[in-house]
Amino acid sequence: MGINMIKPKKLNKGDKVAIVSLSRGLLGMPFCKHELDIALKRLEEFGLVPVIMPNALKDMDYVQNHPEARASDLKQAFMDKEINAIICAIGGDDTYKTIPYLMEDKEFIEAVKNNPKIFTGFSDTTNNHLMLNKLGLETFYGPNVLVDLAELDNEMLPYTKEYFEKFFMNESSYEIKSSPVWYYERESYGPEEVGKPRKSQNELHGYEVLNGNGKVSGKLYGGCIQSLYDAYTGIRYGDENKVYAKYNILPTLDEWKEKILFIETSDEKITPEQLEQILNYFKENKILETVRGIIVGKPIDEKYYEEYKEVYKKVFKDIKTPVLYNVNFGHSVPRCILPYGLSATIDYDNKKIMIDEPIFN
Repeated sequence: MGINMIKPKKLNKGDKVAIVSLSRGLLGMPFCKHELDIALKRLEEFGLVPVIMPNALKDMDYVQNHPEARASDLKQAFMDKEINAIICAIGGDDTYKTIPYLMEDKEFIEAVKNNPKIFTGFSDTTNNHLMLNKLGLETFYGPNVLVDLAELDNEMLPYTKEYFEKFFMNESSYEIKSSPVWYYERESYGPEEVGKPRKSQNELHGYEVLNGNGKVSGKLYGGCIQSLYDAYTGIRYGDENKVYAKYNILPTLDEWKEKILFIETSDEKITPEQLEQILNYFKENKILETVRGIIVGKPIDEKYYEEYKEVYKKVFKDIKTPVLYNVNFGHSVPRCILPYGLSATIDYDNKKIMIDEPIFN
């Protein structure tokens, strides 16, 4: 059922990697200079050649006020045949504003289909993932520049690095394991933190099944739950749902039938009541009962960890869809990579997640 995704090629040493700022323009701000330097050095240590796109280091106001410039950077990265991967600087909250410029651009659409490349990021980058998924490209809900490659400790976090290194492999399948350790957000990301480890804690829960059982296979799809909610409702800016409707980006109910939904909450740390409201929206629109299974990201800093669990149990009490909780993706640290549109199997009885096919061509 469904279409086969266009897969990019794996990374090799010497490959060029584009850095784009598709939402917030933090990367070029003076107070982020030490982080940019660390990220560029790390990419070079991987044997990669970072290429900063023309608008990626412009100041925050410029980036915010010029979505067409952000879109232009993404287009140029796809048009450049020497670039093999695109890494987002960070998330934000209005990435959707790039969509009209790109979905109206035949050159861009052809480039995505004919020059497929690794595209990775999370949070509000959900918008770009959904757009690229609509165009048939497999992308990765995974690491970005400021949060992961610019980790202020002397090394990338081991779990995040392990999954980033999968971009250099073409395994026939791989498991997404629970990280033995999780990390708190830093209180400061200033230069004084460079070389200091993050506060961490051993994982006490592992994966938890909140609903259902058995084993399901389906195509991965999802992202940050607030970004998905905004795409459907336009609640944050008023017109986002209209953009999504115009370009027919979101799945039909029939298309949801083949999917495994992955969802996680952002650094806004929404209250349990807000989470319940959002989940009930997706329930009322029959998405939660239609998908084959659901995996839920670990809440950032384990804030509302137990309260969120109770919300999921309450919302799903009359739905059979199985739910696996506390998976290391999205805003919580560390993070894995989840490939959009590829087949995965979730074994709810044994709390195991497998990506069933090679992620590269």
